[in-house]
Amino acid sequence: MDRWYRILAMLVLTASALPAVAQDYPIRPIRVIASQGAGGLSDVWMRAVADQLGPLLGGTVVVEDRAGAAGTIGARACAESTPDGYTFCIISTEAMVINPVINPVAGFEPMKALVPVTKAFYLQQVFAVTEVIKVKSFEQLAALAKAKPKTLNYMSASLTKTAFVEEFNRKHGIDLLRVPFKGGGDAINSMMTNTTQIAIFGIGNLIELIRNGKIVGLAVDGDERSPLDPSIPTFRQAGYTQHLAPTFFGIYAPVGTPRPFIDKFQAGVAKVAGNPEFQKRHMYSRALTAVLNTPDEFAKQLAQERIEGLEAIKASGLYPNIK
Repeated sequence: MDRWYRILAMLVLTASALPAVAQDYPIRPIRVIASQGAGGLSDVWMRAVADQLGPLLGGTVVVEDRAGAAGTIGARACAESTPDGYTFCIISTEAMVINPVINPVAGFEPMKALVPVTKAFYLQQVFAVTEVIKVKSFEQLAALAKAKPKTLNYMSASLTKTAFVEEFNRKHGIDLLRVPFKGGGDAINSMMTNTTQIAIFGIGNLIELIRNGKIVGLAVDGDERSPLDPSIPTFRQAGYTQHLAPTFFGIYAPVGTPRPFIDKFQAGVAKVAGNPEFQKRHMYSRALTAVLNTPDEFAKQLAQERIEGLEAIKASGLYPNIK
């Protein structure tokens, strides 16, 4: 019995000491793993945050790229790190919600191995077509696909958008064909050579081509039009009411990371990235919308995203074995 009293006393003392420890945190460099790779949106954004976050916390924040397997490599590296408050990661919706269902990794479930810190930002995506095909609306696209079956290809960086296209195919009795791609650069080159006629990607990646008329935007996701080109309607305004929330990137920590450290890190990120000057310099031109919510708020949203992600997987028709 005395042994259990001593253990209980130690736990109480440890818990009461954490707030004091958090005041001194950090005492060594904090690492943030970016799962998208060098030059990716999350990598660039996180490095911009880190430059100001380190001094704000009284330490150093370094970004380490762990790209591959659609974000799973970075997520796993983060989850397997010591949960001491000195490792965080920035992960996409796909890596957290979609990949574990369609490409599960034995012994690794990111929703159980990582804890939410904050939803960093939304990335607004645009449904765009090459100017060469002379299409200005979804109706015209459907008509062209009917007239020239199996000649139009599309690329999508999001399974919810893939589900939209597959439903669009079924609705109109057409066959827009999905093709693989290596990255944003590969997608743009494919469109410029008219090898692929349709792409659904971040509008920030395509905006200059839209502005010079080489690509036409038919719709953007989310509830509001993009300030980068307000002439492009939302999917809902274009007549499509499916849930097509923008893709988001979130910051996570390994399970077991002390909550005071998570709270301090989240507050620092929110202060840096919530600054209007930071957003003007690092976010607006890339069509990124800051969220920066609390860990508890993010956890609730993530649970809902998982439900909607499963619905998108089923709706896509690409994975008939998933129930």
